[in-house]
Parts: sequence; structure tokens; C-alpha cells
Amino acid sequence: MIWRVRDRATFAALRRSGCRVTRGPITVTWLPGKPTEPPRVAYAVGRAVGPAVVRNRVRRRLRAITGESCNLLRPGAYLIRAAPTAATQSYGELSAIVSTALRALPDPRT
Repeated sequence: MIWRVRDRATFAALRRSGCRVTRGPITVTWLPGKPTEPPRVAYAVGRAVGPAVVRNRVRRRLRAITGESCNLLRPGAYLIRAAPTAATQSYGELSAIVSTALRALPDPRT
């Protein structure tokens, strides 16, 4: 189960103190949370990515990829940002990039 990030305080905390990993056109920011809560995910696809149809396609792909990769998500809040070149990537390429970025996040236990 994956929840959504909805509150402004979480977005501010992600920007201020989140762990950030960039792989290709995807940037994943993670803020550790309580182990009892499911991961929460937000997507940032700016207007530079393309018109609304393209941005929504990229967002839907990212949401589907995140759902498939939920075993890689640890408790906490995630912000997944797409750069303009994400619009030209295929679903498989985006999936590989997001999985690589999620695996590259630092382990809070170390």
C-alpha cells in the first residue's frame, strides 16, 4: 500500500532534509518515517517536461512504476521528480531508472 504526500510540512521537510539521488532524468528525494506507516509518494513533473498530455503520461508511468517497485520503498515520504528528458524514455527505461534510484538511496541504519 502506498499513500500520497499531501501536506505542505512534508514537502518542506523533503526539500530541507531529504536524501536525494539523481539517476538520468529522475530525482528521488526520501525522508525516513515511522516504521509502522506505509510509504507516501508525491510526483513532480514540471511544465518543462511538455504539455499536459505528456506530463500526465509521465506521471501515470511513474505512479505505475512505483506501484510495481513498492518492495523497494521504505517507510517515509518520497518525492519523485522528472526532468524533461523523462518524456522521451520508454516505460521500461523509466522503470529501470526509478528502480536504480530507489536502490541507491542510503540505508538509515548505517
